[in-house]
Amino acid sequence: MTPEFSVPIRVYYEDTDTGGVMYHANYLRFMDRARTEWLRALGFELDELLRQHGILFAVRSVAIDFLKPARFNDVLHVTVALGRCGAASMTVHQRLQRDDLVLCEAEVKMACINAETFLPCTLPQTVATRLTTGGVV
Repeated sequence: MTPEFSVPIRVYYEDTDTGGVMYHANYLRFMDRARTEWLRALGFELDELLRQHGILFAVRSVAIDFLKPARFNDVLHVTVALGRCGAASMTVHQRLQRDDLVLCEAEVKMACINAETFLPCTLPQTVATRLTTGGVV
């Protein structure tokens, strides 16, 4: 696996239910934000990948384990680590944690798709290289 990337995200009131516990769908939203920031840190903007290469990333599946609740005003660290990179897909491992306490873990499988046809397509070589080297070229 490549080095782990981490981004802090605060849980706002709008993210919680009436008991102050983060709603389960928001774990996925936070993971999505972390993946976007991870790609940005590797030098890729999603809109530029669309313009330059005509590609999008589509989530194909998510296996998620909710271990402990996140609560209003928590500062969570959301991590991303590449597990596998194929010709047209990748699997990332993600975690949400508060300090050293792991709240949620997930494996996210994504496909690289052609923006016009929505069919799988090969990752551009520059993207695949940077993903597998953790940004070191």
